[in-house]
Amino acid sequence: MEVFVQQLINGLTLGSIYGLIAIGYTMVFGIIGMVNFAHGDVFMVSAFIALIVFLILTSWLGVTSVALALLIVLVVSMLFTSIVGWTIERLAYRPLRGSFRLAPLISAIGMSIFLMNFVQVTQGPRNKPVPPMLSDIIVVMQEGSYQVTISYKQIIIIVVTTVLLTCFWYLVQKTPLGRAQRACEQDRKMAALLGVNVDRTISLTFVMGAALAAVAGTMFLMYYGVVSFADGFVPGVKAFTAAVLGGIGSLPGAVLGGLLIGLIETMWSAYFSVEYKDVAAFSILAIVLIFMPQGILGKPEVEKV
Repeated sequence: MEVFVQQLINGLTLGSIYGLIAIGYTMVFGIIGMVNFAHGDVFMVSAFIALIVFLILTSWLGVTSVALALLIVLVVSMLFTSIVGWTIERLAYRPLRGSFRLAPLISAIGMSIFLMNFVQVTQGPRNKPVPPMLSDIIVVMQEGSYQVTISYKQIIIIVVTTVLLTCFWYLVQKTPLGRAQRACEQDRKMAALLGVNVDRTISLTFVMGAALAAVAGTMFLMYYGVVSFADGFVPGVKAFTAAVLGGIGSLPGAVLGGLLIGLIETMWSAYFSVEYKDVAAFSILAIVLIFMPQGILGKPEVEKV
């Protein structure tokens, strides 16, 4: 029982990070119907931005409060990563809008490779560590010598994910920008005829997705304490898997899918084999999609005649 509770806490933490990345995939796909394969590498770039800003604050500027440093890192990382997301959309995707279907997909793969190689050249191929932060833990329960614990880092990750999901759900459902996004999702031409600035709406969607990836990157760096240029691929693929599992196009579905993938990974690692945790996650995705092709919270496509 104690092992199960501990893995439940670990799975929710890992799944929260996947969920934050998955929201970026599902927002872009929902509006322009394109899988942004560079999104995982945007997440990796944001982790490096967070690393650099954190080291500048603590080593050069002498900031001693970890909480203050993390807050500044989060804001700066979201700002710069949003600029990266806007630039990618402006240079790599917008010129290809209206082109044949595979062109944006190829451009996204090219942008992913470019970002990964750029970080490898500028930051080096080795893992980049940060000093441990927020190492304190809370003992939830104890049975014999085994303690079930939750760290402050895990609490921050789960709380931040919950707050951001609530804020973005409100933004999409209740604000003029959200209405414009939903209009573009249904019919971009009709939305343009009704006065919606489609280009601006799509750009803001990329900015929002990149900002959430920056939050995930900062949380990832805080949780694991290390990042490398290759860290965009596997988390990116798993976050995309989470978006598909939850129902791509659905914000709650993206977070639900992320939590499920995180839980499957940690439970499988604890009770079966660490080496096959990814196989287990993707196998369950395949099984779910056989019986629910639209995902858990996705809406089935209605073909108009």
